[in-house]
Amino acid sequence: MIPAPVQLDHLAPQLPQMEAGEFEAIADYAKTTFGLHLPLAKKEMVFARLIKRLRRRGLQDFSTYLAFIKHKDNAEERSEFLSALTTNVTQFFRESHHFDFFRDHLLAGIISKARAGHRLRFWSAGCSAGQEPYSLAMLILDSCPDAALLDIKILASDIDPRILDIARRGQYPADQRAAIPEALHRFLHPAASDQMFTIDAEPRKLISFAELNLIEDWPMRQGFDAIFCRNVAIYFDAPTQSRLWHRFAQQTKEGGHLFIGHSERLSGPAVAQMRSVGITVYVKTPTP
Repeated sequence: MIPAPVQLDHLAPQLPQMEAGEFEAIADYAKTTFGLHLPLAKKEMVFARLIKRLRRRGLQDFSTYLAFIKHKDNAEERSEFLSALTTNVTQFFRESHHFDFFRDHLLAGIISKARAGHRLRFWSAGCSAGQEPYSLAMLILDSCPDAALLDIKILASDIDPRILDIARRGQYPADQRAAIPEALHRFLHPAASDQMFTIDAEPRKLISFAELNLIEDWPMRQGFDAIFCRNVAIYFDAPTQSRLWHRFAQQTKEGGHLFIGHSERLSGPAVAQMRSVGITVYVKTPTP
């Protein structure tokens, strides 16, 4: 008689469960620290993504993990926590109609102002790995090769220091070249690996990268001619979104533009300050 197989399931390590109180504590920390909105419906997603961090750190439960990331010496794991709960999906010239609008309706006026001695400032808020600000810089240089000699600057900010390091390096997988118009490929150079390319020094000169949490105080004191904040507010709840739009409206110069994500809509006080002029493109109207 062939013996029955021995059941070893009881010997396998058991995954820790995420208790309701643990999820609530994690969601509260994510909201107060990063502005992230994590409703109960996302509990399974949060569990699936954070269980990998528990294993990596050798921690036994989510309460211990939360205490770990709150410790002042564990900034690196806080970045991992943030990255696990957000999605840094981006590409060059993403939502291309925004860049078409910028090129066709704003760029000529921007260059004229700059040549007349005006200060021009643009903000890529939530710039992720840098494709958005580099796309803007290449468009500007394509029409104004001497832009670096004028008072034109792009602020590129993100809350995640790890993704900002990638943005500063300006080096990307070769398959991302396809999203960049052929006419702008002169701003790209082969990297050490033939699987990568590097952004030219000229676009990089126009951009300053900075770590910034959008729900905290902003150090900027002068307005922007255009702000791009696309597919960032989707992580916030409705009241936080309304406050963010209002703050962006305050930071936009009169006649300046705000570009937001395709699934986002203005709300709150900003609605009275900004007028729609395109698909998720808004212009700051004069104060009565």
